[in-house]
Amino acid sequence: MVGTVVEVEIPADEFALWETLTEHENLEFEIERVVAHESDRVMPFVWASGGEGDMESILEEDTSVENLQLLADLDEEQLYQMEWTDHIQTLIHILVDEEATVLSASGNSNHWHLRILFPDRNALSDTYDYCRENDLTLDIRNIYELEQGRKGRFGLTDEQQDTLTLAFERGYYDIPREASAENLADDLEVSHQAISERLRRGHRSLVKNTLIIGRNADEPQ
Repeated sequence: MVGTVVEVEIPADEFALWETLTEHENLEFEIERVVAHESDRVMPFVWASGGEGDMESILEEDTSVENLQLLADLDEEQLYQMEWTDHIQTLIHILVDEEATVLSASGNSNHWHLRILFPDRNALSDTYDYCRENDLTLDIRNIYELEQGRKGRFGLTDEQQDTLTLAFERGYYDIPREASAENLADDLEVSHQAISERLRRGHRSLVKNTLIIGRNADEPQ
């Protein structure tokens, strides 16, 4: 059985916090962690940013939110624990029925972007069929397997994985630097240009799939 990582988009009006996002278009949410609380609700830890006014009052007025608790206030963004009770059919199916894991998620007034680890391709197919049968939208943007360990989780190719690993082991990222791109090229018996491209593309994949989830996801790699 091979794990499958999928990047999907769900329209904002088919997901939680739709009321809040409709009224406050500059507001953005990013899920830190989400767990299935009961069979009809989930408990996410959510970062909120871009909002104006009393954010706690805004969220408390959203009918999809219950048991709101502020965990951290960093001026420009706040971390909340809450329960979602509405517009989460797709998420409940993913977490409970298919036993999948939401690796990351972010949302704005247009859509939510989720990166999900399914236990296998059948679980993904079942989720897609479930959404279609229940008039729910699941726009699949990217799929990659975990056949060869961690690199699949971050969208790295074999060459990018090998180059980044070698760069770390040889001290390319140390200060001061212990190895140059030329040294890496010699070790791998490829050109300096090939090394530069692998490092650049590998760094982009790591940043995209760990820090910039959902933003520019449809741009070419």
